[in-house]
Amino acid sequence: MKFALLLPLFLCLSLGELKAQLTFEKDEYASRREKLMDKIPDGIAIIRGASEPMGDSPFTQYNNTMYFAGVKIPDAILIVDGEKRESTLFFTIDEAHADGENISLDLVRDPVKITGIEQYLPYEDFSVTLKNRLTKSTVVYTPFSPEEYIGENSMEKFNKFKRTVTDNEWDGRLTREMQFVAVLNQRFPDNRVENCTPFIWELRKIKSKAEIDVIRQASQLSVEAHKAVMKATRPGVPEVELAALFQQVCMSGGAKGLAFGTIIMSDKNHAYGHYMQYDRILGEKDFIILDGGSNIANYASDVSTTFPASGKFTETQREIYELGMHVRQICQSMYRPGISLTEIGNAVKEELEKMGFDSTEPRFKLWTRDGGYNHSIGMAVHDRLLNFDRGEPLQPGFVFACDIMGKADEVTGIRIEDTVVITEDGCEILSIGLPRTVAEIEAFMKDN
Repeated sequence: MKFALLLPLFLCLSLGELKAQLTFEKDEYASRREKLMDKIPDGIAIIRGASEPMGDSPFTQYNNTMYFAGVKIPDAILIVDGEKRESTLFFTIDEAHADGENISLDLVRDPVKITGIEQYLPYEDFSVTLKNRLTKSTVVYTPFSPEEYIGENSMEKFNKFKRTVTDNEWDGRLTREMQFVAVLNQRFPDNRVENCTPFIWELRKIKSKAEIDVIRQASQLSVEAHKAVMKATRPGVPEVELAALFQQVCMSGGAKGLAFGTIIMSDKNHAYGHYMQYDRILGEKDFIILDGGSNIANYASDVSTTFPASGKFTETQREIYELGMHVRQICQSMYRPGISLTEIGNAVKEELEKMGFDSTEPRFKLWTRDGGYNHSIGMAVHDRLLNFDRGEPLQPGFVFACDIMGKADEVTGIRIEDTVVITEDGCEILSIGLPRTVAEIEAFMKDN
């Protein structure tokens, strides 16, 4: 089995990460900080890391702290100074605690050398350092949007928090980020406090070669997990066993975690779009949508497959699936720098009309409007974009989900999703390697 050949590679990455110092080279992080400095020449940016979990779950760093500093240490604070063109990292952790948390002792002993950040100070020095640093003209930039953990998406997290906490008449608390903004305004009334979230989203939009390499690894591990589930699928198998298998393959293969909760939809659960209750036992006629991805080193992947529980497509299943594959081929053949998703969507619309379909049907909306595009992918599986317009030209380094979704009826839907990156002369399907055609899927599942 191909997974057995890939497993040592992913395990080496996973075990190496336990004591790793930084995911990328120091220059990668320095370049990101310098680009942020370019956007804040009149001030400083304060990026706060995650605190230790209240329970016994392992510590996970916020994505923005990982993006600019690469440190997996609780309660770290990074100041990126656009006026002085330097950065300062604050944290405090003793060696015994660091060893127990699998944090590099070299990083704790000599953070300036390991991270390449110009200055290090203990966490306890942050308040006085900030007070001494600020002049009346210095603008204080900090993210206003919620920070993301692995498996979270910034604005989706904010909307849920707003609905259940901030706008709740029996609660009303601010997010951690907006509470920090309120305290900054209270303590430093002479300084403007501005939102640097848009700057960060813009920087994270285009991925470097190093980032793409990690997303490729995450995508390939996801491919192996999808193949394992397809091999294990047959009538009579509980969905919960397949969900457990998907996670087991990802985690044993070196994933930091799942990029999002694994979605398994069958029968009438197709209607929900993101169903993950795993409450059915598969039947002979079930058509399954599996949507899942691994996260490696804080970078996500997103892959979807659609296949029959029996291993044999019905005529209805084949018809909608092959239409989706046809649209997928059109989209992926057109992805390249300089073209817009709007143009690709128009090409899909023309093809559907040539085939006799009504391209205005709701089921074709994503195909004809977005050219197969669903969302950006990066440190969040729904990576945020600043002022993204489907009419803007695609750029090299843009990573996204080509997600072909459609329905023939209430129990026959498809999702054929790939993680894609725009290259200098076209695109690369980072999640290549899955059986995709009807013939390939039936042959792959034949001996289940």
